[in-house]
Amino acid sequence: MDPIALLTRMVEIPSLSGEESALADFLVETMRGLGFQAHVDTAGNAVGTLGDGPTEIVLLGHMDTVPGKIPVRIESGALYGRGSVDAKGPLAAFIAAATEVGPLAGKRIVVVGATEEEAASSKGARHAATAFTPAYCVIGEPSGTRAVTLGYKGRIVLAYEAATGATHSAAKGGSVLEEGVEFWNRMKRWADEYNVGKPMFDRLDPALRDIASENDGLTETIRLRVSIRIPLGLAPDAVQRKIEDLKPEPGRLRFWGTDPPYRASKNTPLVRAFLQAIRAEGLDPAFKVKSGTSDMNVVGPAWNCPILAYGPGDSSLDHTPNEHLDLAEYQQAIAVLARVLRLL
Repeated sequence: MDPIALLTRMVEIPSLSGEESALADFLVETMRGLGFQAHVDTAGNAVGTLGDGPTEIVLLGHMDTVPGKIPVRIESGALYGRGSVDAKGPLAAFIAAATEVGPLAGKRIVVVGATEEEAASSKGARHAATAFTPAYCVIGEPSGTRAVTLGYKGRIVLAYEAATGATHSAAKGGSVLEEGVEFWNRMKRWADEYNVGKPMFDRLDPALRDIASENDGLTETIRLRVSIRIPLGLAPDAVQRKIEDLKPEPGRLRFWGTDPPYRASKNTPLVRAFLQAIRAEGLDPAFKVKSGTSDMNVVGPAWNCPILAYGPGDSSLDHTPNEHLDLAEYQQAIAVLARVLRLL
């Protein structure tokens, strides 16, 4: 299949987190037609394997997207559509590059289209972490064709809920709503104090994702949902303990989506292969670290192998209504990846 046609069809198939089965079936059928041994695993991942050598190279992308319908179209050399950048472009590039090189002596190339990366559960990556033992891993995330990403912050997601008997607006004393807002302000002040003088990758980043209140005449309730990006040097459990200390009484907390921060080494054969391949394409290579998370946070500590994230696309377009991928960059990323697979 033509790489652009492959990517276009992938973007056309909706695949919200938890609803990836149609895309998984398409990818398995496509990879089988391209010479892969392919199947859908028990986590819903689309898995394709080329070759049977002892050196396992896992190319781990994700199939799911955030909500938002963007009409799929090609304009001015760019493909528009939800997931074109994050992260169907990188996953399609994995399939195209592996197809280009074909089975390689001594190597087993495994392409994984993982489920629920965007859902804070990383269901597909957690299953893959127990299913493979790669010598090298590339995570499919947009880095731009000339750059590789070596690190991601960690994450913890929390929900706070508090309720009390409804009172008249003229009654003395703070309301449960004010206490909830002040709880968020305390978290923000704590982060601001921690971040003084620190660069982006070393900063603690809380974000208020949802706030809702209701009053049925008898009970007044507030609910908050907060995501906190965690830098190296802070463990998620330490952040959780601090948040528990900041919580007002009464109030209930629930935590999930916990992943530690992770930063990979620069001095590996995988990094050197990418630097060589990027230069061979006439580009000046660069390194990145990111304030978000990826499936690298899950599989990096589990596999403890050379790992990085790579893929075409401008990550500032992730999750936006203007998400689009430059197709010339996409094709150049395929060339870089094919070179890397041959070099490893």
